[in-house]
Amino acid sequence: MTEPLLHGFFRSGASYRLRIALALKGIAYRQASYSLRDGEQRSSAFLALNPQGLVPALEIDGAVLTQSLAIIEYLDETRDGPKLLPADPVLRAKVRAAAQIIACDTHPIQNLKVLGWVRGLGQDEAGVNAWGARVIGEGFAALDAFIAPYAGRFCFGDDVTLADVCLVPQLVNARRFGMTDIPQRLLAIEAACLSLPAFEAARPENQPDAV
Repeated sequence: MTEPLLHGFFRSGASYRLRIALALKGIAYRQASYSLRDGEQRSSAFLALNPQGLVPALEIDGAVLTQSLAIIEYLDETRDGPKLLPADPVLRAKVRAAAQIIACDTHPIQNLKVLGWVRGLGQDEAGVNAWGARVIGEGFAALDAFIAPYAGRFCFGDDVTLADVCLVPQLVNARRFGMTDIPQRLLAIEAACLSLPAFEAARPENQPDAV
């Protein structure tokens, strides 16, 4: 069977999420890299795979899947390994909601496209970084409060879930914007995650396209 092909970029937070999930599931895969700053994700060849022109995309099981959370849920439904969504319906909905605080309401409004718009409104780099830090800070505050009743070693008890998979890449982005005031609970969860080989293997600096 041909190994899945991950179309991504080492610095892409959404690609990072998917790399973590693939590693947790023990799925070997190949990588194709697209420099986001150079706009390679908008090439005609890539747009034929994903009309949104966004990474990641994953070629697997004869299909091209897009959107990191949708891909991760597909892997959770079709592959062995640790379950990233709990069996209990209420807790599963809570985990999805926590993941979406990051993936839907925080990360998209501090990505390259939006930062380009912020620059276009006349903000210098200090203003752009302040925008990113504020957006992420508000997301982290909401996430920290949301998971407080459930957190253990990880966001939801002592098992890794989709929420942790989304949190760790966002912490990388936070530091890129110069954030230092990060909730201690989130930092402790990050440390627990990074002690696991799957999270270590997925780190941006450990990717073949890292520069």
